[in-house]
Amino acid sequence: MPTPYQNGTSRRFALNWSRALLRRCLLALGVSASVVLTACTTQPPAAPEVSVSPVTPVPPPNAASAGAMPGNVLPPPASTPPAGAALRRPSPQAESTLGTQWGEGRDSRVQTIQAARLAPDQPNATVALRYSDEASIRRSLGASADRQLNVLMDGGKVEWSVRDAADRPLPIYSVRGRSGDFQVAGRHGERYELVYLNRSQRNYEVVATVDGLDVLTGQPGSVRSGGYLLRPGETLRIDGFRKSRNEVAAFRFSSRDNAYAANTPAGSPRNIGVIGTAIFEVKLGQTPPAPGPNAFPADGGGRGDEGYAPPPRYR
Repeated sequence: MPTPYQNGTSRRFALNWSRALLRRCLLALGVSASVVLTACTTQPPAAPEVSVSPVTPVPPPNAASAGAMPGNVLPPPASTPPAGAALRRPSPQAESTLGTQWGEGRDSRVQTIQAARLAPDQPNATVALRYSDEASIRRSLGASADRQLNVLMDGGKVEWSVRDAADRPLPIYSVRGRSGDFQVAGRHGERYELVYLNRSQRNYEVVATVDGLDVLTGQPGSVRSGGYLLRPGETLRIDGFRKSRNEVAAFRFSSRDNAYAANTPAGSPRNIGVIGTAIFEVKLGQTPPAPGPNAFPADGGGRGDEGYAPPPRYR
């Protein structure tokens, strides 16, 4: 393993990220006419796409959107308002009637590349989207409901939408006149994808969680985890929990009891019904050579397929 740099300016993506400082990213290989990123796809199809692999340092624990995730949650901690400042009342939130199931397998092949976060301890932006059925959301918001199709991150440099299998954006609701407290309307049995469009000239690492679980590892979500790389001007699609270097399990809206988070040891039912994203600006390094055969892969000499999300254990 390379000697780690000081101050966490660069990291190696390895299974035990608590000891790793040199990051590695996942570089997707084309599976069809378009290039697919680890659990994602990028456009345009020409250049291979990339994604950042599990793990890294950083951000202090965040208290987040209504217990979105255990431990370090994506949303930033709430700050104490100055004296005399009015406290903003939280927006009405529909209790989630849906969860996200471990769906069918979908092809997705990846490699790793190196990248370093410019500010390891501070995401450029964090957003949490609660989700439920549309009728419940509209009923909770009433006449104050406002509807949009995407969420802007880092000052509009990145656009995030949740899309169905036909690539149609799912409606995102909030209280009219307020930013944040977003709620996505899903439908039971529907497959969905997390879609990110980079409108800047910057490279971003996208760390995503569903129902409090990291989409790469299936472990409790943390901004210390690694993610996918979103290149300038490109679109990144994350469409499932990563099962291996070659496959993901599709995201499908389901009953809460059938959700992946309710059927895996790392999950917690209290976190079902929320999707989180944190983005970090990164500087790319050189792509390391593909690892050769390893007689003892469990000793850390090769990633193989370990470290990705384990399958559910239904009761």
